[in-house]
Amino acid sequence: MSIKNLKSTTLLLFVICFTLIISSCLNKDKKQSDEDSKSITYPSDVIPFMDKWKILLGDGTRSDDLIGFHKEGFFYVESDDTGDWVVYKTPNSGVTSRTSSNTRTELGEKRHWIPEEGGKLTGTLKVKHVSTTGDATAASSYSVVVGQIHSDEGHENEPLKIYYKKFPGHTKGSVFWNYEINTEGDNIGRFDYSTAVWGHDFSVVGTDATTYPNEPKDGIALGEEFSYEVNVHKGIMYLTFISEGHETKTFTKSLIQSEFATREAIPEQVKRVYANREKGGGVERDTAYAGEINYFKQGAYNQANPKSTKSEVYGGDIAKQYANGSYAEVWFKAATVGPSTEPNK
Repeated sequence: MSIKNLKSTTLLLFVICFTLIISSCLNKDKKQSDEDSKSITYPSDVIPFMDKWKILLGDGTRSDDLIGFHKEGFFYVESDDTGDWVVYKTPNSGVTSRTSSNTRTELGEKRHWIPEEGGKLTGTLKVKHVSTTGDATAASSYSVVVGQIHSDEGHENEPLKIYYKKFPGHTKGSVFWNYEINTEGDNIGRFDYSTAVWGHDFSVVGTDATTYPNEPKDGIALGEEFSYEVNVHKGIMYLTFISEGHETKTFTKSLIQSEFATREAIPEQVKRVYANREKGGGVERDTAYAGEINYFKQGAYNQANPKSTKSEVYGGDIAKQYANGSYAEVWFKAATVGPSTEPNK
């Protein structure tokens, strides 16, 4: 064999060997990637209704496709001795939606509906953490919203917000629900009427920034499981709350006929909580939310923003907020969304 042919053969063998090595490495990386993907449990594996939702995370990440979607530190799966849970976590300060000063890692229902058509949302959850920084006189301090009905028309109010709130140093917190009065005309002040489920309602606050009210005797502790059902059927909202060791609570509220259409009908609670607002409370349109487009929301809608609750946010650094208690974290193990049903069925 000539020297020239020998060099050509050697070069060809080198190219073949190099190609085989690169191919082997790529196949190994692909196999590892496939194995890593298979080892991840996604929120959509735990609660399979994720195709019916989009999401906004506390760092501003958005996604309309939640099948096989997760993001560490915000929307992911944790396991304990009872099984897998979908985690919704969000800091006190981060990226917010257009209509809010509060961060959220929260699902938004793709389907929209009017109260007369209705819909049904359920959730079984436990709140793992609420902000430990804030102002005790601010009603939203130390709280997170774990379920909502949100209007997509008019003032874009919220016919329902389900809260969990716990003051620092307390073992038990409160679960309550708020109805936002859908003020008529151009009176767009935000006026919530709150109803206690277990513990206090929204209006119970501290006497000063660092003095807390008494701990609720019938409250819910962090990590304690509870469930809710929101069934809007033919314009009426039926609420059910269940937790082992606690009395089951049910409530009924019309979303198509107002209870608050005159100044005299506005509850004293509302007048007291919103006394410092220029318009003093307003009145609701006679038909409340009738004919108005609504949709469900579920997850962790953190209420402890630095503007209204004076919570510490460490310059907006999310890692520092997580390390120092300035965040909300909610775990869901089961949830459903779909058409309304006849009450008690």
